[in-house]
Amino acid sequence: MMKANTSAFLQSSLENNLDLNTIYIQITHELRKVENLLKEMINSSNPLINEIGNYLFRKSGKRIRPALLLLCSKLLGYKGTQDILFSALIEAIHTASLIHDDIVDNSELRRGQPTVHAKWGPNITVLLGDYLYIRTIDQALKNSSRKILEVLTEVTTEMVEGEITEYYHSGNLALKEEQYFDIIKKKTASLFRATCQISSLLAESNEQVEFQLAEFGLNLGMAFQIVDDLLDFTGDEDRLGKPALSDLREGRVTLPLIFTLQEGNSHLKSKVTGYFQNKGHSEGLRNEILEIVTKNGALKYAMAKAREFGERSKKLILDFPASIYRDSLVLFTDFLLNRDF
Repeated sequence: MMKANTSAFLQSSLENNLDLNTIYIQITHELRKVENLLKEMINSSNPLINEIGNYLFRKSGKRIRPALLLLCSKLLGYKGTQDILFSALIEAIHTASLIHDDIVDNSELRRGQPTVHAKWGPNITVLLGDYLYIRTIDQALKNSSRKILEVLTEVTTEMVEGEITEYYHSGNLALKEEQYFDIIKKKTASLFRATCQISSLLAESNEQVEFQLAEFGLNLGMAFQIVDDLLDFTGDEDRLGKPALSDLREGRVTLPLIFTLQEGNSHLKSKVTGYFQNKGHSEGLRNEILEIVTKNGALKYAMAKAREFGERSKKLILDFPASIYRDSLVLFTDFLLNRDF
């Protein structure tokens, strides 16, 4: 399907090692501006907020969501500068959600570095996450249309609902695949959807384009989260910055485990129950769970599901006129599907 629509840039990129630098080459300047805006947003007369803010944004990170908004807005021919502002606001919402997530999970590390709550404690960390959310809404109120503000408030609500639902089902070995998909749709894919939708609103696109880009983002976000959950079983600990099965230790029941348990594997159920009880400290149990899930074909099944969502997102984006930005979004989808961190 892609061959007839593939540009020289896309073909060359596919033939070489795919990395974010290649995908971001068209938006490097804009991403630098996003970084500066994020630092401005966290700037405060309160020295503790500044200290924590500097720690949070000391490294630029992958900035997947800002890059997605920038590429989508350029795909639509947007010529203004508000895409930079809203890329920063989307990243601030994402960061605030991670801050709160780490408290709920009592996570000590994120990407190999101490979490904010590990360094400053849960009370300050909750307040900082709230501060980021409020700063985001404040900036949106001052700089956006009512429709964009609605998108931001609705997605924030949806993400919180997803996190609460996930927490409610913590350790639930009877969790169904449909329930899992609903959780990841709310907690992760909804922000991808909103990111792409905002780009169409900035470009004042018609409703069909808005819907198509929103669906592209939603499917991409679903694929992204499934791969993220897979990496808990297959990822390199040094690359991930956390031990294998960290999500499972925190009670998260994800697609590979759901698939294996639906096959009626009572042996796995007893192993996972034991893993929960000892808080993931048994390396022997961890290795046994990994072996059962791998042999059962659950990892292949989950990856196939991720690719289904990825193919849907690529099909949606390939409906747009050929451009360097469309090609970059196709590459972006492939990168997120095949990443190892």
